[in-house]
Amino acid sequence: MADVNRRGSTIRDGGPWVEPPRPGSSGLCHYGPVTEQQTTSSPRPRVSARIAAIAESATLAVDGKAKALKAAGRPVIGFGAGEPDFPTPGYIVDAAVAAAKDAANHRYTPAAGLPAMREAVAAKTLRDSGYAIDPASVLVTNGGKQAVYQAFATVVDAGDEVLLPAPYWTTYPEAVRLAGGVPVEVFAGVEQGFKVTVEQLEAARTARTKVLVFCSPSNPTGAVYTPEETAAIGRWALEHGVWVITDEIYEHLTYDHAVFTPIVRVVPELADTSIVLNGVAKTYAMTGWRVGWMIGPADVIKAATNLQSHLTSNVSNVSQRAAIAALTGDLSAVEEMRSAFDRRRRTMVDMLAAIDGIQIPTPEGAFYAYASVQGLLGRTFRGVTPTTSAELAALILDEVEVAVVPGEAFGPSGYVRLSYALGDDDLVEGVSRIQALLAEGR
Repeated sequence: MADVNRRGSTIRDGGPWVEPPRPGSSGLCHYGPVTEQQTTSSPRPRVSARIAAIAESATLAVDGKAKALKAAGRPVIGFGAGEPDFPTPGYIVDAAVAAAKDAANHRYTPAAGLPAMREAVAAKTLRDSGYAIDPASVLVTNGGKQAVYQAFATVVDAGDEVLLPAPYWTTYPEAVRLAGGVPVEVFAGVEQGFKVTVEQLEAARTARTKVLVFCSPSNPTGAVYTPEETAAIGRWALEHGVWVITDEIYEHLTYDHAVFTPIVRVVPELADTSIVLNGVAKTYAMTGWRVGWMIGPADVIKAATNLQSHLTSNVSNVSQRAAIAALTGDLSAVEEMRSAFDRRRRTMVDMLAAIDGIQIPTPEGAFYAYASVQGLLGRTFRGVTPTTSAELAALILDEVEVAVVPGEAFGPSGYVRLSYALGDDDLVEGVSRIQALLAEGR
């Protein structure tokens, strides 16, 4: 097909445009390769600056390296991925098999999601979060990550600041930057239980602040904000006109006396300036099915749906049918998984806390332990003296073949994240190897 060049011609693309001769010359247009002498500027980058600036997902990188070593025959134990080790419950798989055989699921469907899926999300929100929403306020996405990206892309303009409580999930700052925003880290360490305060948020707020990211239960720390803490943060955001993007993907994974508190339930007035992110991946062991969603005001959901209609169109119908079965079924399988995670959590925390130089608050949610290793940095292990958590994580992988994610992936150095979403035996073996190595420090 002919392309229109900048002179209005319909000559097929055969190379860069060369200006025609000036009056008095032959009058012929020359359309062909530019010679080296004609090139006055340096070659343009092959990859756009916007995409080249994106950092690789550190958690997926660690998990990928561990799996590659394991495939090569090495006895690697990976604590990197935030992925349940359980199979997806059978009744959900059965729903997918039936859906795959139904020709109605072999066609395009609405970009915002199957009506039955949006209705299921609305019913699940009332059941689990305690407030009613209109199914029209739901956009079904290809996993939670697409919901994260589209939330920022929809409400953040160039130069808008996004308050990012740290430690944070590694994808948040990259999604903010892709939207043209500026991530502003607000750090809370071990002494605060990794939970930021209203005072910290207010100190970080400027005239450019547009959004606060709120994640409870937290990835990577497992911290869970109390109802009172959640309400205080919600009221602060409402008072100052700050949007809240709240990630609730770990809502069903809380332990001890901790409870999940939906910020929109305790501050209902936030509904008009908040976006709720969620999905089936963590609760139902469905990370590979790629079904998430976002809930928000009508104008935001309409705009995000327009974006998705050009980006990916509808989520796989078979996956949506499986997610409907998950959301409308009972939570008995979820409770079984939660009980196993709780058992592993206690085992991991006890074993890590026994290591000299490690501080670890007991996580109350999700399936991660986030340990301060600052007391280990500067010690020498088998001839190596790590000074950052990234160097310590590399040492642990090289020496005892255990993969952990360094704190640099989530904010400041000096920490490591370990997922306890793996088998009990592997967990004990992996942490035992770490204990033995770190006991050699001098």
